[in-house]
Amino acid sequence: MFAEIVIPVPFDTFTYSVPPELEPGVSVGVRVVVPFGKSKKYVGLVVALRDDSPLGVTIKRIESVLDAQPIVTPLQLEFWRWIAHYYMSPFGDVFKAAFPAGMKKDEEEKKRRRKNIVEQTAGLGVPGVQHALNESQQEAYKSILESWTTHDITLLHGVTSSGKTEVYIHLIQKYLDEGKQVLYLLPEIALTTQITNRLRAVFGSQLGVYHSKFVDADRVAVYHKQLSDSPYQLILGVRSSIFLPFRNLGLVIVDEEHETSFKQQDPAPRYHARAAAIMLARQYGAKTLLGTATPSVETYKMALDGRYGYVRMDKRYSDMQLPEIEVVDIKRLRFQKRMKGSFSQTLLDAIGEALADGGQVILFQNRRGFSSFIECKTCGWVPRCSHCDVSLTFHKKTNALTCHYCGSTYSLPARCPNCEESSFTTIGLGTERIEEQVVKFFPDARVSRMDLDTTRSQNAYERIIEEFSRHESDILIGTQMVSKGLDFDNVRVVGILDADMMLNLPDFRSYERTFHMLSQVAGRSGRKGKKGRVILQTRSADSDIIKNVVENDYDGMFRVQSEERELFRYPPFTRLIYVYLLHRDFKTVEHLAEQTAKLLRQSLGRRVMGPDCPPVGRVQSMHIRKIILKMELTDSVNATRQLLQSVVTQVQSQPIANSLRVYFDVDPV
Repeated sequence: MFAEIVIPVPFDTFTYSVPPELEPGVSVGVRVVVPFGKSKKYVGLVVALRDDSPLGVTIKRIESVLDAQPIVTPLQLEFWRWIAHYYMSPFGDVFKAAFPAGMKKDEEEKKRRRKNIVEQTAGLGVPGVQHALNESQQEAYKSILESWTTHDITLLHGVTSSGKTEVYIHLIQKYLDEGKQVLYLLPEIALTTQITNRLRAVFGSQLGVYHSKFVDADRVAVYHKQLSDSPYQLILGVRSSIFLPFRNLGLVIVDEEHETSFKQQDPAPRYHARAAAIMLARQYGAKTLLGTATPSVETYKMALDGRYGYVRMDKRYSDMQLPEIEVVDIKRLRFQKRMKGSFSQTLLDAIGEALADGGQVILFQNRRGFSSFIECKTCGWVPRCSHCDVSLTFHKKTNALTCHYCGSTYSLPARCPNCEESSFTTIGLGTERIEEQVVKFFPDARVSRMDLDTTRSQNAYERIIEEFSRHESDILIGTQMVSKGLDFDNVRVVGILDADMMLNLPDFRSYERTFHMLSQVAGRSGRKGKKGRVILQTRSADSDIIKNVVENDYDGMFRVQSEERELFRYPPFTRLIYVYLLHRDFKTVEHLAEQTAKLLRQSLGRRVMGPDCPPVGRVQSMHIRKIILKMELTDSVNATRQLLQSVVTQVQSQPIANSLRVYFDVDPV
C-alpha cells in the first residue's frame, strides 16, 4: 500500500510506502512521521491511499503513525483542496496554515497539556442572557431569515451602532437551538476582546475562541475539542478559524466583511477568508451572513445583481443620531501658520470640551512610529533599509530606525554619511509622535496608544481596550485598529488627523478604502448618550470622497467607483491575478519577468499588464516585478491555473532562473 502525504513544504503531495506492520493504522486523515531529503523528518497528513507506486521513483517508507483516528474530516480535506486550487497555492502551504504548529510536531508533552486544557474547560456551564430586539433589529432579523429562503448568502448593511451584533446573537441562538454549529468571523484580533465577553455572557461554554495571539497549545486544544464528542457549538475567530473541523455547521457570520484584514498576504496560501468562508458554508449546506456598515464594492454589486440577499438597517440603536462630521482644511491652516503641531485649534477645542465634560476621545492616525523618516537638514539625505527599497521609520521610544517591511532595525546616525553634518529633522508623523503632542497639550489626560508597537504581547489588546472601556484612560490614539467595530460608551470626539494618507496610495481601491476607514472610525463616536462629534482634518476638503463621508453617502461612493472600474476593467467587473517574480539580481528578474509576460500574452492578449515594479521594488534583498492579469469573470479557473503553471515551469526551467521565486496572488486587495 502507498500513501499520498502532504507535509508543510511548498509542494503538493509526496508518495510514501506503508510498511505492512503500519497498514492497520494508516488511513486518510491521520498524521504520520516521514523522512524527507537526506536527513529531515516531517509530520505529514495522509490525504489518499493507492495500490500502485510512481514509476522510476525511489519510494521512502512511513516511519510511524501518530493518530489512532483521523484528525481531519473529508469535508476539511475537500475545503483545503479548494483553497489550494483556487488561490493557486501548493497543498503543503495550505496544510501548514491549517494546523496549529504543535500539530505538525511529534511532541507528547503538548498532547498531555492539550488534554488538561480540554478537561479544565469541559465542566463550564451555560450563564445565558439575551436582550430583546428593538423594532428595527426585529425587522432585520425577520428579513434575513426570509432572504435565506431564496439566497444562501445575505448582506446585512447596517449603519455603525445600528445593533447588528444583537441581531447576530439572536440568529446564532436560533441555529444552536436547531443543533447546528456557528462560525463567527472577525477581521482583527483586537475585536475579539469585546465580542468574546458579550457572547460568553449569552452562550457560556458553548463558545470557543481561536486566533494567533493564543499560545499554540491552546489552539491545539480548541482544534481537538472540535473533533471530540462535545465540540464548541460557536466558534469566534479571525481568518485562520475557517480551517477548524466542524461536524454540523449551519451558519457562518462574516462581520466587517469589507475589511482587507480578511485577506492573508504572507505567507501562502494568500486566501481571502470572506470568500473561503462562503465556500466552507456551501460545502456544509450552511447559510452565510455578511455584515458591515460599509460594504465592499464587490459584495454590494453581488447584492444589487440579486446574487446575494440584501437587508439594510438605517437607524442607530435607540435612535441615536450619527455623529456630526466637521471638515477642517489643514492645507489652508498650514499656509496661514495656524496649526499647532499636528492639530487644528478646532480639534484641540473639541478634545478639551469632551474631557471637561467627562467624555473620552479617539485620535486616528494610520501610521505608527514617531515620524515617517528622518532627513539631513543640509543635503536632504534620508536613511533607507539596506534590504528593502523604503525609507526607515524613526521610533523615538527605542531611539532607533526600523524598516516596516523586513523588520530590520538600525541605530540613529551621528552624522550624515553624505555630507558629514550632524543635524537631522523628522518628516511626517506617526502615532508615537501624536502621543507626545497630546501629552504636551493635555498634561492631565490619561493617554493610551494602540498600534502594532504597543500590542505585540499576548494580552496587550485586551488590556488597552478594557482600560479605555472602564474609563481608565481618556484619550486613545491608534492606527486602523481603532476603526474596526470597537464599541465604547463614552466617546464624545473622534479626531482624524490626516485623512489624505490613504487617498494618495497608487491603488484602484484607494477611494473605497478611504471611505471605509473614515466612515468606520467616525462611527466610534456618540454610540451611547450624547451625540458624537468627528473632526476630520484634510488637505482635500473639496474632494468627492470627503463629501461622501460627511454625508454618509455610501451609494454615491459606490456609483462613482463602479463606473470607473467598469470603464477600466477592474473588479467587480473582472477578476485580478497578480504574478510576482523575485530574484536577488535586478537584471535577471527584469529579463525573466518580460519573458513571462510575453508568454502569457500569447494566450491571454490584452488581459496581461506589465511587468512593472511595485511601489516597493525590493524587499529582504529580493528585487520584485509584478504582472497583472485582468481575467474575465467567465474565464475558467482551471484553464487559467494550468496556463500559469505551464508558463512558470517553462521560465523556471532555464539555468538563469535557478533561484527565481514566483508566486500568485488571486483576488488581491
